[in-house]
Amino acid sequence: MILVTGGAGYIGSHCVLALQEAGYEVVVFDNLSSGHSEVIGCTELFQGDLTNLPDIMAVFEGRKIDAVMHFAAKIEVGESVIAPQKYYYNNVYGTLNLLNAMKEFNVSKIVFSSTAAVYGEPEYTPINENHPKNPINPYGRTKLMIENILDDYDKAYGLRSVCFRYFNVAGADTQGRTGEWHEPETHLIPNILKAGSGKIFEIYGADYDTKDGTCIRDYINVENLAQAHLLGLEYLLNGGATDCFNLGTNEGSSVKEVFAACEKITKSEIPVKIHPRRAGDAAVLVADNSKVKSVLGWSPKKTLEDSIASAYQWEKSLQGVLIA
Repeated sequence: MILVTGGAGYIGSHCVLALQEAGYEVVVFDNLSSGHSEVIGCTELFQGDLTNLPDIMAVFEGRKIDAVMHFAAKIEVGESVIAPQKYYYNNVYGTLNLLNAMKEFNVSKIVFSSTAAVYGEPEYTPINENHPKNPINPYGRTKLMIENILDDYDKAYGLRSVCFRYFNVAGADTQGRTGEWHEPETHLIPNILKAGSGKIFEIYGADYDTKDGTCIRDYINVENLAQAHLLGLEYLLNGGATDCFNLGTNEGSSVKEVFAACEKITKSEIPVKIHPRRAGDAAVLVADNSKVKSVLGWSPKKTLEDSIASAYQWEKSLQGVLIA
């Protein structure tokens, strides 16, 4: 049995589907503060909070859990700057409770949802795993702290981990079972798709030193991402050592290119307004994914347009749910 913390959230729910399709039994642990029980179907759900140790201990009691996938976290960069206590308490203390429960019940394998934010301002691009780690916000610092804790737990207790550092995740389940569903929504593609009907999409910065003046980011499809987590889990189950991997496409798309692709998919003109740059936005963030290709045999299959098309179908179905 695989325990998936945050399994009712965007990425966690896609990984729950991938695990089940691969034949694994799954139990989801989620406090539903931002996740949605509707997206996990009949999967067993234990509603609790990682900051409450008895909640997570209760999940392990009476179940034979073989490994953990850990997604439960606060993830909004801007909020982390103005409310760092919430992020250190939820992300770091919550993870310590999870790891201590794992240690108590002799569960020694975990796949951890990390982030490219651990790198901070890029010194070079594409960014590989050896790039200096200098996160510039509390969110990124919590994730780097957890990576360091996992290294220490491996050395001290033999608890092995795979940490995946995501770049920009996009898309939805192609069968329409789950997708991105945040309130408020902070990510680029769903916000473009929500534009129109009186809402204007806003671009921050069109004077960067890039091909069209807008920021370039690496967009990875969420279903491809879920497959990487499955490979990471099997790597650990087969005796693999603790390691960290970038998850990205090794290619970048500008904000204007993403915007144009969204207009193509939706067959509509989306109103847009250009604003000055925001502080802290790097011009280019692209992953070097050669390590995960070499070690885990993973490579991205879906294109940016594939991701936008599935996200658009999900957004339309979500609007139908909300309107009904």
